[in-house]
Amino acid sequence: MAHPPPSADAERLAEERRLVASAQAGDASAFRVLVERHQSRAYALALRITRSPADAEEVAQDAFVKVWDALPGFRGDSSFSTWLHQIVARRSIDRAEVLQRRRRREAPQEAMGEPVAHVAAGDSLEAEQLQRLMAERLSKAQNLIVTLFYFEGHSVEQVGAVLGMNENTVKTHLARARAALREALQGSGEASA
Repeated sequence: MAHPPPSADAERLAEERRLVASAQAGDASAFRVLVERHQSRAYALALRITRSPADAEEVAQDAFVKVWDALPGFRGDSSFSTWLHQIVARRSIDRAEVLQRRRRREAPQEAMGEPVAHVAAGDSLEAEQLQRLMAERLSKAQNLIVTLFYFEGHSVEQVGAVLGMNENTVKTHLARARAALREALQGSGEASA
């Protein structure tokens, strides 16, 4: 009996495992391929958390340096992309906290010119409002979970793996974040009516 051909996802995962194994053995060209495959998503995640293109670029580069240094110890308990996203998320949160402390020290008018990351394609006003509401109304954990789940397209299980949380905790954060955003949006709708 003939076996069905492997899916494209399975082939991609197998190829990624081969690249990781080669990079773990010191093959810089294999690591370069991994970087090229994941750099845009790493940057996008960092941008959604830091909300600064320059800082997101720095965080993504820093995360890849960390990955290269830690790669020999990577056991493959999760996929390479999940492991990478975990590192990017942690580095981004650290960077965002540094930026937040710096902004508190700066004059309010200087902070007004800060670039805003857009959560949707294009420069829509709704995306800016949603990003602002998320920053104002959600905890850092909720903001990160919403970003990973809705904007990065990770499953609850993957978000839990990236953040080291169990799935029920992720679901609780998502429910609370949705409730907080719904309340904020209803409040803004009533205020403008």
